[in-house]
Amino acid sequence: MQIEFTYSSNHMEGSRLSLEQTRYIFETNTIDSPDRPVNVDDILETLNHFRCIDLIIDQARRPLTETMIRQLHLVLKNGTADSRKKRFSAGDYKKLANEVDGRETAPPDEVPSKIKELLSDYRNHETVTLDDLLDFHYRFESIHPFQDGNGRVGRLILFKECLRNGIVPFIIEDDIKMYYYRGLNEWRREKEYLRDTCLASQDRFKTYLDYLGITY
Repeated sequence: MQIEFTYSSNHMEGSRLSLEQTRYIFETNTIDSPDRPVNVDDILETLNHFRCIDLIIDQARRPLTETMIRQLHLVLKNGTADSRKKRFSAGDYKKLANEVDGRETAPPDEVPSKIKELLSDYRNHETVTLDDLLDFHYRFESIHPFQDGNGRVGRLILFKECLRNGIVPFIIEDDIKMYYYRGLNEWRREKEYLRDTCLASQDRFKTYLDYLGITY
């Protein structure tokens, strides 16, 4: 799960590491790349993503908080070239406007209040369903609170909250990422696109659980 989740989520955001290179880093803490140079940030963000997964598993039963969200971003971007940029701060909200798929996101000065509102609305659910999680994910990505790393932090939150609420978790793998992006874009108009993509991903994840004899 660590390897598949880290490879898929980072690859969606531009990492050039292969699945086998990701596996090699996880299993041996080394990397072999005879064919082409490897971007140092790709390696760092792979190692950092492994740490993020450990973090969400350790804190799986805890309520989701703003501090936890910012901690995930801090761990993910720690030591990267972005973290050394003047207008970038790992674990802190964006200072410059950004966009996602050509759509404007929340202005930097509105991010803190919008994240607080999002968390407040989410906590009002007595029982959290898959649709509740997907709506949270859509709103989080629409806010796009960090300068970079929003997609990965958002998917880590999804995984954690699935664990906390007894919902089969899932990994958006590379071969279905376009369906995932379409589902996010269409969520307000047609919920089935994103829901069906995530349900299919759940079916894939169940094969891991079945192999390990885990009943969910």
